[in-house]
Amino acid sequence: IGFAGTEEKCKWIKEELGFDFAYNYKKTDVDTALKEAAPDNSVDCYFDNVGGMFTVKVLTHMKTFGRVSICGSISNYNDTSVPTGPLPFFSILKSQLRVEGFIVLRWYSRWEEGETAMRQWIKEGKIKYKEHVTEGFEKMPDAFMGLFEGRNTGKAIIKM
Repeated sequence: IGFAGTEEKCKWIKEELGFDFAYNYKKTDVDTALKEAAPDNSVDCYFDNVGGMFTVKVLTHMKTFGRVSICGSISNYNDTSVPTGPLPFFSILKSQLRVEGFIVLRWYSRWEEGETAMRQWIKEGKIKYKEHVTEGFEKMPDAFMGLFEGRNTGKAIIKM
């Protein structure tokens, strides 16, 4: 089950990456989507790089003993105050979830090993990726702002 911010990205994750369900989170309520795609609270794993209310909602659809990797919180990066609202702790307790923060630098000592494996998986077609290339150093500010507006699909790159 995947969520993205444009129809084009939803099409990509479904058709190219093989997701069973793809929803535009700007047009579809998270609860409604997960009731369709994961009835009876059957989400086994959730990889979170969004945070905020999106994640609070997803956690209510987790299977007992589900696993959650928290890798980012882009929905909160520009907040100027402490977020308020429903806290996820009861959902974590109720479903007995395993939640772990995921920062890649934890495995820095194995970086070369990871690059080697990733290169091989890309060659074998096990990993698919996209790059969003912006031409010109002078366009860097616009490309950076595009990250927060969902204008890129994949890794954002500035080509000099």
